[in-house]
Amino acid sequence: MRTYQKIGEKDTRSGFGEALLELGRNNSNVVALCADLIGSLKMDAFVKEFPNRFFQVGIAEANMIGIAAGLTIGGKIPFTGTFANFSTGRVYDQIRQCVAYSNKNVKICASHAGITLGEDGATHQIMEDIGLMKMLPNMVVINPCDFNQTKAATMAIAEHVGPVYLRFGRPKVPVFIPEDEPFVIGKALQLTEGKDVSIFATGHLVWKALEAVHILKEKGIEAELINIHTIKPLDNEAILNSVAKTHCVVTAEEHMMNGGLGDSIAQLLARKLPTPLEMVAVDDKFGESGTPDELMTKFGLDTVNVVEAVLKVIGRR
Repeated sequence: MRTYQKIGEKDTRSGFGEALLELGRNNSNVVALCADLIGSLKMDAFVKEFPNRFFQVGIAEANMIGIAAGLTIGGKIPFTGTFANFSTGRVYDQIRQCVAYSNKNVKICASHAGITLGEDGATHQIMEDIGLMKMLPNMVVINPCDFNQTKAATMAIAEHVGPVYLRFGRPKVPVFIPEDEPFVIGKALQLTEGKDVSIFATGHLVWKALEAVHILKEKGIEAELINIHTIKPLDNEAILNSVAKTHCVVTAEEHMMNGGLGDSIAQLLARKLPTPLEMVAVDDKFGESGTPDELMTKFGLDTVNVVEAVLKVIGRR
């Protein structure tokens, strides 16, 4: 098994931007749409190189989704871009009716997800988007953990035929997934082996969970960490195989407890393998203004919270 270590820091949205440019060069059917946030979505390079394959719709996200759905009829592969809050909550009806119900090949790419949007505050932060999107039939939901995995995920969804929600973030975060790590939609990535507890993490919490694994090792606890980059379809086999060995679970995510990764895993375990479970997630609260690090600490989404959840769930086993 590979060793995953920090090799730098970079924002995940830049991984999306680099992959979009590469896709544009490799596939003339790839087109992009943006709701007045080209710079924030790191779409600048694509716009400059392929101006005739880019559509600036302005602050009209519902129209953007409708246009994207229409473009698929002509064989195009549209990538839409705006903040996660506006990519989902503002346009849920259009996504449901025009994209998911019709099973259109639209890639809904959402930056500034979760609480790490930071100083813009609660009105721009969204922590219920995974729940909104995973409940839609036909929709694939992906939440990568770092720059390299976001770039690989963006490349992968272009090959997938059908609707996809790709979620990524604003701040610079550790890069620790190697560039050559394969990305397979629906296939979890195991980062560490362990026998005492299974930690299933997604997005920015994967690095926090990896830090927690090292702390737990010093306490004599061997934690198995699995990166669940695809929330839907969930890798049921990887989850059940790990839990059958450890008999207790911690989930970690930058999202609400309701509707997130922990919710999906709890449902799976309730049906297949009832197991003690603790969730590191936001507990039914809206966000607020602050730096990403301050907010992650205040809302209980830090390394120490993963460690505490592990100690608690082992006590329940």
